[in-house]
Amino acid sequence: MRTGDQIVQDLPWRWSVQGKVFIIGGLGYMFDAWDVALNGFLTPLLGAEFDLSTTERGLVATANLVGMAVGAVAWGTIADRIGRKRAFSITLLIFALFSALGALSPNIEVFFLLRFLAGIGLGGCIPVDYAIVSEFSPRKHRGRVLSAMDGWWPIGATLAGVSATLLVPVDGNWRWMLLLMILPALLLFWARRGIPESPLFLVRKGREDEARAVIDDLVRRTGAAPEPYSVPAPVVEDTRGGAARAAVDQLRRVWAFSPRITSVAWALFISVMLVYYAALSWMPSILRAEGFGEVAAFASTTLMNGLGIVGVLIAVLVVERVGRKRVIAVAGPLAAVTLVAFALLLGTPWVALVALGAFGMLALIVIPVMYAYVSELYPTELRASGFGWASSSSRAVTGFAPLLFGSVLWPVLGLPLTFALLGVLVVAAVAWMWVAAPETAGRELDHIVAVEPGDKAAAR
Repeated sequence: MRTGDQIVQDLPWRWSVQGKVFIIGGLGYMFDAWDVALNGFLTPLLGAEFDLSTTERGLVATANLVGMAVGAVAWGTIADRIGRKRAFSITLLIFALFSALGALSPNIEVFFLLRFLAGIGLGGCIPVDYAIVSEFSPRKHRGRVLSAMDGWWPIGATLAGVSATLLVPVDGNWRWMLLLMILPALLLFWARRGIPESPLFLVRKGREDEARAVIDDLVRRTGAAPEPYSVPAPVVEDTRGGAARAAVDQLRRVWAFSPRITSVAWALFISVMLVYYAALSWMPSILRAEGFGEVAAFASTTLMNGLGIVGVLIAVLVVERVGRKRVIAVAGPLAAVTLVAFALLLGTPWVALVALGAFGMLALIVIPVMYAYVSELYPTELRASGFGWASSSSRAVTGFAPLLFGSVLWPVLGLPLTFALLGVLVVAAVAWMWVAAPETAGRELDHIVAVEPGDKAAAR
């Protein structure tokens, strides 16, 4: 007799069922992209309004990204404790509240604080959204679905760029850029109330009656043939202590599960996102420093983000056929190479913009596949927190990248050498992934790492 987990993962795909979860989860991810991309456009505008130094301008993105690092850890852990559905909605509400307050900031100090708090809410969206979408997706479609999730990123980043470019001539433009995100975020918060709790989560928590109700409803709505199934025993967890203890316990469990897997996840997230966020946070400022006007700089950055949509489409087409590891191993280093080429070709603007567009496309090939890959490597009881800690490790490092990039790396090393050094980190992470982690394509969730030959840590 099959288990309820297996029933859910073998259901046929229906847009009215799993597709609804994908769309609502993806829209939350879109706001994450919109907010992060907006940092690059806010940096020169706030720098001019508040007369900020180059170092202080770096704090515009750093305050937000560090808040996201805190949020990724906190909400990944909370989602593994209280459930995907509740965390799914609360994270977006926190983001909307503090973004609205941030638009009313009377000075730069208050702005930094409110951007940090908004980041805490939004930082939880990625681990929570990826956990719930992966747990509703049929396994034969899961790679494409999770890769397609990242299609919401360039959409959000492009919306940020388009709105920023159009609002440049408007008085108080940076305030309107923040306020523009609030209404759709609140509407999405309302829509998320209709998403059911993850049946895999309910099973792990011993809530059998609720799990069976959700599974039976999914079987009925997808038109699958009903069959008897068993519900595994719940996973016993120590739930004593507060949020801090829970986070530390989850971190310990994430590393105890498999040091090899967790080190691969952290290395990929840190290296790939370091390259991407450095470019995203500073690109408008780089282009302005090279003689582009404000509108031209914003439009060129928007082009980079917009071509990411093509990258996601390519990722969706190849992820199941080629495999997660091969896509990451090829697209990751190539993205870093195109960014170095962009820096070397800035003397010829149109050629540099071609390289910039290629970077935007390649980055959005590797990132969605990387997200899908890492979310699949962990079992259900650690999926949100494992992904959350990997995401947080990258947010913690990349959170300070805008500050270091503007005050040390760019002025001292120059753009080509700075981007080359970041590319070396990507190559090293890809090499470690190749030897230390299994392929996940077509494998059943919760039975990926444990059956990988030679992975002694996972077997334990």
